[in-house]
Formats: sequence, structure tokens, C-alpha cells
Amino acid sequence: MKNSIKKIIFLIPGLFLTIALSAQNTEVNKTELSLVKTAEDTDLQWGPCPPFMPNGCSIAILHGDPSKKNLDVFFKVAANSDIPNHWHNSAERMILISGKLEVTYKGEKLQILKVGSYAYGPSKKPHTAKCGDAGPCILFIAFEEPLDAFPKD
Repeated sequence: MKNSIKKIIFLIPGLFLTIALSAQNTEVNKTELSLVKTAEDTDLQWGPCPPFMPNGCSIAILHGDPSKKNLDVFFKVAANSDIPNHWHNSAERMILISGKLEVTYKGEKLQILKVGSYAYGPSKKPHTAKCGDAGPCILFIAFEEPLDAFPKD
């Protein structure tokens, strides 16, 4: 009987914590709206890529803050563009929305992304890419960490 009482006493704080966190999460969800976007949406605000990226490269923020974790973007480059060797502090989860993209990560063989392809890029792993002539290439990218990109010589 003493063990049962100890278990109940141990479980009660956990139950209250779970209820409190659940209630707090519900309040946050009430204020945040759902979102649906396509690469053709006229209200997307396309901004410039880092200077080392090819001319005409642009990024549209879909959800999140570029200076914080968990950011979703569209990344766009023109057909026949070469994306130079670079790396990110964040891992990338990507889906090709349009075009055909060849991607090569350091130490790995070339991989070809076609529309609808999913790709994962490990954090800090240098990579290059080339958008084919069926462009533009538009990638959906989910960053785990704040947005950054660094050229790799």
C-alpha cells in the first residue's frame, strides 16, 4: 500500500505539468493560423539570396523567422544556373517544386531531383547544385536552425 501511495504522489506533479503544458499549447494554437502557399502565389515576397549565389536567385519566406529555428522557404534559381559549393549550419529538408536539379554533397555521388523529389542535406556538409534547362528550379526547404549559407572554396 505504501508503494501505491508513493507512485500516486510521484505521478501527480507529472499529471499537472502535462495538463498545464497542454493548455498553454492550446492557447498558442488558437492564435496561429494555418497556411497554404504555392510557388505561383502573387503575394509571396521574393528576396535576394546571398551574394555568392547565381544572379536571379531568390528566396521567399513561407513560415517562420530567418533568425530563428524551424524556417520554411521557397528557393528559386533560373534554368541552367550553377549553385556554387556552400554549406549551412542547419540540416535541410527539401522538395523540388519545379525544374530538374542535380545536387552533389561532398564525398557523395551526384543525385538528380525531379519534381516531387524529397532530399535531405546534413548540416555543415558542403554541396553544389545545377538547375537544368527545364527551369526555373524551385525548392521548398525546411531549415531546422536559423537561415544561413556560407561559400566553400
